[in-house]
Amino acid sequence: MMTENNPQIEIWNQRLNRRRDELKALYHGLYPNDSASFSDFIDMLRSSWENRKEALRIQDQRREQNPKWFRRRDLLGMMLYVGAFAGTLKGVEEKLGYLQECGVNYLHLMPLLESPKGRSDGGYAVSNFRAVQPELGTIEDLEQLADACRENGISLCLDFVMNHTSEDHDWAKRARAGEPGYQERYFFYDSWDIPREYEKTVPQVFPTTAPGSFTQLENGQIVMTSFYPYQWDLNYANPAVLRDMTENLLYLANRGIDVIRLDAVPYIWKTLGTPCRNLPQVHMLARMLRIACEVVCPSVLLLGEVVMEPAKVAPYFGTTERPECHMLYNVTTMATTWHTLATGDVSLLRRQTEAVCALPKDFLFLNYLRCHDDIGWGLDYPWLKEQFGMEEVPHKKYLNDYFTGKWPGSDSRGELYNDDPRLGDARLCGTTASLCGVEAADFEQDPFKLERAVSCDLTLHAWMLSQSGIPVIYSGDEIGQLNDWGYREDPEKREDSRYIHRGEFRWDLAELRSNINTRQGKQFQGLRRLEAIRAQEPCFEADADVWSEESGSPHVLALCRRRNGRELVCLFNFSPEFVRAGVDREGGYTELVYGNHYDSIQGVELYPNGFAWLLSDKGKEEGTFH
Repeated sequence: MMTENNPQIEIWNQRLNRRRDELKALYHGLYPNDSASFSDFIDMLRSSWENRKEALRIQDQRREQNPKWFRRRDLLGMMLYVGAFAGTLKGVEEKLGYLQECGVNYLHLMPLLESPKGRSDGGYAVSNFRAVQPELGTIEDLEQLADACRENGISLCLDFVMNHTSEDHDWAKRARAGEPGYQERYFFYDSWDIPREYEKTVPQVFPTTAPGSFTQLENGQIVMTSFYPYQWDLNYANPAVLRDMTENLLYLANRGIDVIRLDAVPYIWKTLGTPCRNLPQVHMLARMLRIACEVVCPSVLLLGEVVMEPAKVAPYFGTTERPECHMLYNVTTMATTWHTLATGDVSLLRRQTEAVCALPKDFLFLNYLRCHDDIGWGLDYPWLKEQFGMEEVPHKKYLNDYFTGKWPGSDSRGELYNDDPRLGDARLCGTTASLCGVEAADFEQDPFKLERAVSCDLTLHAWMLSQSGIPVIYSGDEIGQLNDWGYREDPEKREDSRYIHRGEFRWDLAELRSNINTRQGKQFQGLRRLEAIRAQEPCFEADADVWSEESGSPHVLALCRRRNGRELVCLFNFSPEFVRAGVDREGGYTELVYGNHYDSIQGVELYPNGFAWLLSDKGKEEGTFH
């Protein structure tokens, strides 16, 4: 316990005093007239701050002086599974040199906290928020890795599962045993009367694999389980849940985690008679977590997982006066990108791009092509129907047929997840390279087809890098890793097709990354070249003006970026044919990747599934990429 005359106490007091009134108002908005639990919450924050080590406090103060540190254009993320990538946390530490060679300075470790075998949903059913899966190491190993990352300029991100715990969590075990105070941490009912009322308005998350939102236990009691039966929803209307979960979050922050990913945050408040999604109380909770971090660990960022269209995602940034999440995922653009590759028509992607560009520049998105999860086809179907006569179910079937290679002429090789033929609502799995046709070309030993597929892969990555925000690579994509069909032979994985893109990292193939004569070398070196250009070109700054323009071709997306007189025009051809396209501009432009110069960019010839980054000669003398 720190004494009151410690100079650090003044910093704590200043941070708390800046936010105390707002925090108190939010707290009593959720828990009226509960002064005792509010005092307990403040004591918990104080204790968490006291347990923060000196190296992290120094980082806190440094980042407080530079609050936009995470908006740099040279930030590059990678997400990976510890076990698949390097076996253990110590193994990841030993591979930091490789990650730095990849240009990575933002590392997202997929779920690694303790969870029961066979009932973990990929690690999202946490049984202990303060312990690591034994096969991956210990919490001390995690802290040591975080220290090593910090020393090497790498920010570490970790998932925090807010909505539920595993049924094997200590709270759940005590609740099942009827211990006083623990059933109140969940949603327990003695009959189906209230659960049936909930289910009248609450959409099912997994209607095929886990129908319903409640599970009946062996003793006859019913518990809310929005996701899977072994994941018990937490009741945040109980102040003890907020206190203890916030303390768990701060415990991880104090191990050196820089970015906390708030999993399934829209679900965390439940009210009977509502969809139990995106309720006002959710935003109050998110704001309170932001304040808790600003007081205890201001260098830590909150990343919200909100899988919705931009209009519903944006509120999770909060407001300028009352910010919530620092960053959110650009989910819809990811799904729309794959739709565009399959259709060859950029209309919907341009519409999506314009929606994102219209948001305030302070809103920071994480952009990605692939992640650990499936691709859900959450597209703007009313607009597609209005513009093209596309019906939702037939179009989803087309997309899934295309990306599983069933559609004539398609070289994509993916697999479906949660296939529901009745609703046509299957989701898609597969690595970026396999979905781009690299796997088919490799199998057929067709060098022409392989060149086209690799070009498609790099073009999609160039598109991701061209968007404002933080680009995040999925581990293995840097060497064009293919699907791991061997998951079907593993009894613990074969029922979950998402493991097709969660395979072991191929270190043997990574050894080829420096050999430009190999496919792996072409993909690795090509991607590194794009990342290096992005890191050095001022037009990629987060505060640049960004908009989309008419390209003259339905197959080509034109994205323009302008900053301080410099202009970059990015053209992306989503057609498998050569296409001429461009924008109406005066003056010369230089293509940044290959160095070609154009007197006019109204009719630039683009390779099949190719792209061009075109920098205007006007104003480029300052900070030009070399």
